[in-house]
Amino acid sequence: MSKIRVYELAKQINKTSKEVIELLYNEFGIEVKNHMSVIEGEDANIIKEYIEELSNNQNKEVKADEIKTEEVKEEITEKEFDDLDLIDDNYTKNEKIRKKPKSEKVKKNMIKEEKNIEQDEEVGIVVIPPSIKVGDFAQKIKKPASEIIKKLIFKGVMASINHEIDFEVAEKIAEEYNILLEMEQVKDKEEVLINDFEDDPKDMQPRPPVVTVMGHVDHGKTSLLDAIRNSRVASQEAGGITQHIGAYSVEINGSKIVFLDTPGHEAFTAMRARGAKVTDIAILVVAADDGVMPQTIEAINHAKAANVPIIVAINKIDKPGANPDRVKQELTEYGLIAEDWGGDTICVPVSAHTHKGLDTLLEMILLVAEMQELKANPNRTAKGTIIESKLDKGRGPVATVLVQAGTLSVGDAIIAGSSYGKIRAMVDDKGRKINKIGPSMPVEILGLSEVPNAGEKFFVVADEKTAREIADIRKEKQREEMLASTTKVSLQDLFSQIQEGKVKVLNIIVKADVQGSVEAIKQSLEKLSNEEVRVKVIHGGVGAITETDVSLASASNAIIIGFNVRPDGMARQVAEKEKVEIKTYRIIYEAIDDITAAMKGMLDPEFKEVVTARLQVRQTFKVSSVGTIAGCYVEDGKINRNNSVRVIRNGIIIYEGKLSSLKRFKDDVREVAAGYECGLTIEKFNDIKEGDIIEAYTMEEVERK
Repeated sequence: MSKIRVYELAKQINKTSKEVIELLYNEFGIEVKNHMSVIEGEDANIIKEYIEELSNNQNKEVKADEIKTEEVKEEITEKEFDDLDLIDDNYTKNEKIRKKPKSEKVKKNMIKEEKNIEQDEEVGIVVIPPSIKVGDFAQKIKKPASEIIKKLIFKGVMASINHEIDFEVAEKIAEEYNILLEMEQVKDKEEVLINDFEDDPKDMQPRPPVVTVMGHVDHGKTSLLDAIRNSRVASQEAGGITQHIGAYSVEINGSKIVFLDTPGHEAFTAMRARGAKVTDIAILVVAADDGVMPQTIEAINHAKAANVPIIVAINKIDKPGANPDRVKQELTEYGLIAEDWGGDTICVPVSAHTHKGLDTLLEMILLVAEMQELKANPNRTAKGTIIESKLDKGRGPVATVLVQAGTLSVGDAIIAGSSYGKIRAMVDDKGRKINKIGPSMPVEILGLSEVPNAGEKFFVVADEKTAREIADIRKEKQREEMLASTTKVSLQDLFSQIQEGKVKVLNIIVKADVQGSVEAIKQSLEKLSNEEVRVKVIHGGVGAITETDVSLASASNAIIIGFNVRPDGMARQVAEKEKVEIKTYRIIYEAIDDITAAMKGMLDPEFKEVVTARLQVRQTFKVSSVGTIAGCYVEDGKINRNNSVRVIRNGIIIYEGKLSSLKRFKDDVREVAAGYECGLTIEKFNDIKEGDIIEAYTMEEVERK
């Protein structure tokens, strides 16, 4: 049947639209919004019959009983119906229609409202990702998607149900419903696969200290290491240590100490450059008969830069020319003051040759370690650092690792950089095959896919498939990094990096031909520090710029400055590879001026506008092929063909642009001086009028103060 509007029905039954709307809701449970709403024709006919029934019924009590109560309806006889001129079928139909809306439709509406109330109560704080589809967002906050889209359109965001919106937009929509949104912390896929976590302090147990030995060439580093190793390793082992793996442990008074057998501070720096924090204590070996030497100073600077406590071992005290006090005196110049001189640096006189003082040195190491409260959790998946690695012909890629947390076992799946694999075998520092090893202990492992870099962190993961997946992700990242070369600090972009807040400290390495120049430049540069950037000379030395200096600069993001010295071939190659800037000078003040200029932003220039001429428009000529030509008189200055110009009318700038042409009479000219007349046209501008002022100007670079 056809449909009918409420107002049309109201006319037919001589009722107002409002009365019909109330009747529909109260008696039939049909909810309509306004007089323009439509209802089914069948419902309209029943309503008409109902109205006729009411008008013909003279008995109000019977009428009330017929409408409101079922009990009275059952007692009505056929005779009463005849008196009312009603047919039983119609009454039954009326009854069904009347009962159904009241009992079912109204009930359904009430249930729906209750559900909506419950939903509103349930939605309080909703967690969503940084970007979310409109449909998913609507589900999260339990609102219709159409409603969300409508609100987005009102806010100027044209989005469909499958479009993604960011967190800020979603938050504004949620505010309108009094819903709080929280951003879900999305983890990198690599982080999820590795699943590293912070250890609970309750699970932490004491671990052995890891010690690195550094010092100048021929001051006895290797001899001291051999002496400690030979005095502490079981003598019954045939030939002492059967296999040297780059790290070993010794025991004193029931406590273990792990020594890293590195080639001095070069490897120490290389590892620090990769972000590895392996060393707990640094032992600085200084020969008692030789004193502090250039590499000793480098070693001190490396240890300080890594914020590692230093124990000084004054070696060769058994030699005739030994003078430990002179060594202590020289060390004070570099901020290392011995304990017996009122400082806090432990100095132990030792002899690698006679083994004198070795036990005292080991005890001091344990004392410093105790003060540091070194702890690790052995009951977790293992993680640590690659100490060194190599490719063995018979065994394939072999890596010496230092376990820093957890327990490493044979069969574990491991990832280190872009290298991965399953541990097939483990060999300890004594050459024995072992099945598992705990924190702060070195071990050699076999089973990796390729040789990892020294200093890389390793993690034990769920299985080999996961390890391979992480390795693939890292290889892809490495490829992207190669395409986008890494940015090191250079004088040219120093100021822009300071402005962006990237540089708080400008690290500088100074090399010169004499020590006096080094000290002079160090003091001069450190005085340049200001609020935005602090100049810090992390190392100063005498001699050519070496590969070691470049490695330190790369690790510390520093600039190398040389006076009367040049970088050697290897240093130059490494500097190019690591993107380290090396600046060489003959005059100290040139270096100071360069650093000052970089800090003040001289290399990031500032421009100033300079007005070169002022012209008055006296007459205009319109030429169809050219546009408007302004006949001008130069009141002041000199106008040049390359100048930028601005048109000023009644003191207001109308237009700024470039000159299109500049002529005197019929000739093109380069410039016109004050007191002369000229004709000019302006690019893309023809609205020039008599009386306009034209200013010619240039942009000049100015020195920043």
